[in-house]
Amino acid sequence: MELPGGVVVWAITHHATLQTLLADPRVGKNARLWTDFREGRLPEGWPLLNFVTVPGMVTADGEDHRRLRGLVSQAFTPRRIADLAPAIEARAVALLDAVAELEGPFDLRAHFAYPLPMQVIGELLGLAVEQQDELHELSDTLVSSSATPAAAIAAQQGLNALLASVVAAKRAEPGDDLTSDLIAAREAQDKLSEAELVGTLLLMLVAGHETTLNLITNAVRALLAHPEQLRLVLDGEQPWSAVVEETLRHDSPVGQFPLRYAIEDIEVGDVVIRRGEAMLASYAAAGRDGGHHEDADAFDITRRPNRHLSLGHGPHFCLGSGLARLEAETALRHLFERFPGLALAPDAEPEPIASFISNSVRTLRVTV
Repeated sequence: MELPGGVVVWAITHHATLQTLLADPRVGKNARLWTDFREGRLPEGWPLLNFVTVPGMVTADGEDHRRLRGLVSQAFTPRRIADLAPAIEARAVALLDAVAELEGPFDLRAHFAYPLPMQVIGELLGLAVEQQDELHELSDTLVSSSATPAAAIAAQQGLNALLASVVAAKRAEPGDDLTSDLIAAREAQDKLSEAELVGTLLLMLVAGHETTLNLITNAVRALLAHPEQLRLVLDGEQPWSAVVEETLRHDSPVGQFPLRYAIEDIEVGDVVIRRGEAMLASYAAAGRDGGHHEDADAFDITRRPNRHLSLGHGPHFCLGSGLARLEAETALRHLFERFPGLALAPDAEPEPIASFISNSVRTLRVTV
């Protein structure tokens, strides 16, 4: 598969193959394993460069990955996620109160699906409210595979500068948040570098709201397109969790994620992925793999079992999966309980996001 800039990688599209490779010790995440990167073959200003070089757990292997993941995992234990439930409920209700005051059709993505996870991750990281919209706009550019090299570089520099300012502020006045905890870990025990600190915050910010934003948006789209499925939930025949899991499979919030690298030659069927070659995890394709899912293109919340890979697999399984599921279930439940007559606006023309990474639509105009 050819990525922007003429960069060629292997796309892993079948469920079983992807599941195997995500957990294969012969597959790594450190860009130094990639021949094209190591030998300087990537075009100048390559828009996806940050995804493969940002310091942090998403580009680390082995002990480095375990060290970085361990520092963050304390914020995402099942108990801590459960403790967040009342605050998430309250935020959902407040946002829907504001939506009820709007006149005429409105963009559900902008007014509800975005602010809910952004406010939650913003509070976890200790971000000022006035910083959140700017951080979202910059992260949008970062995950857009259609961004120009100049725009991608500017977004990366802007994010780094903003997050560095957050670190400086929290270093001066620590708070009860993950950023302060990471700073304390760095300065007390030197467990992570300054670059790893900023890189970890970047990962938490982007993964903590972009993916859940897409998940909520995609779920609402699917339910409005399949009213018989929505009725099953509203009548209590199926749980909201079934909607979330089927949306993750059917319309993965992350289409594809760059990149992984072969540490040695790997045989996949009659193909050999050579040492130093790169792989793209195609979660959206795996979710529609007819060899693994019966009637894979159908949106069916009664599907059992419903094993998908949209939250990853193996050592890099999504650390915030529990939080994402809780936010999405809470958002959908409150939305449709408050507005059971929710429908697409007559002028709604959902336009896909111009990205093979972020999988959703730019706007979702609805009416209550």
